[in-house]
Amino acid sequence: MSDKRGEAAEVSSADIMRVMEMIPHRYPFLMVDKVVDIKKDVKATGVKNVSINEPFFTGHFPRQPVMPGVLIIESMAQTAAVLVVETLEGEAAGKLVYFMTVDEARFRKPVFPGDVLRVHVEKVRNRGNVWKFRSEAKVDDVRVAQATFSAMIMDD
Repeated sequence: MSDKRGEAAEVSSADIMRVMEMIPHRYPFLMVDKVVDIKKDVKATGVKNVSINEPFFTGHFPRQPVMPGVLIIESMAQTAAVLVVETLEGEAAGKLVYFMTVDEARFRKPVFPGDVLRVHVEKVRNRGNVWKFRSEAKVDDVRVAQATFSAMIMDD
C-alpha cells in the first residue's frame, strides 16, 4: 500500500486493550471496540459493535432503540484520537482530545442494536496540537452519518 506521495506506508491496528492504552475513555463512554487499517498521519477505521446492552438504549428510545447521533460523532472522535496517538508514536497516549468544531454533520440512517458501525476517519490537516478530520460512519457499507470536525490534543 502506498500513500499520496508514493511512499510505502505501514498499516496497523489496535484491539480494545491497546485502544484503552491510547485514549482515556472508559465504559460507558468508550465508543470504539477496535481500530483497524491505521495508516499513520492519514486515516483509520474504528469498529463499534452496537449492543442492546448499551446504557443509552434504556432511554433512547425504549420501544425503538436507536444509537444517538452525538455518540456516533463521539465514535468518530475516538477513532481520530487513536489515529493521532499512533501518528505521534505514543507521545499523545492518554491525553485528552477536546472538540473544537463539528461541521457538516449529517445523519442518514438510524443505527440499531446488533449493527456493526465502521467509522472511517481521514486526517485533513494538523497544525501543532489542532487536528482536522473528515469522517463517515457505515453499517453494512451503507453510510449512516458523516461529519468534518476539529479537535485539540491537551494534557489532562
